[in-house]
Amino acid sequence: MAKTRPTLSRREREVMDILYRLGEATVAEVMEAMTSPPTYSAVRSVLRILSEKDQVTHREGGPRYVYAPAVERERARRAALDHLVETFFDGSAEQALTALLRRSDLELSREQVRRLAEQIERARKEGR
Repeated sequence: MAKTRPTLSRREREVMDILYRLGEATVAEVMEAMTSPPTYSAVRSVLRILSEKDQVTHREGGPRYVYAPAVERERARRAALDHLVETFFDGSAEQALTALLRRSDLELSREQVRRLAEQIERARKEGR
């Protein structure tokens, strides 16, 4: 049976985003990277909850714990993208890709378009 992905609160997702961006961080470093951080003990509590959800690991770094994501970034990226496509695009990769391409702030160079076309062709040949 597949392991279900834990649901994360907005604050937990924010902390995970910071940890993925930094690689690892102490509570103080996480607070520094937050847009409007709660108290030190609240951030520490979020990290404890994330640890209980098997989303972060920690090691002792002197007198403090240093936290890091427990799941490699690519696997987390894939899971988040799968969730996004399922939730907002009815499982349709075509709809998701079309939405991305329709963004008004999206500026793709000819080289980027060429690489995307190659990826699409490769996926088609592989039967995806």
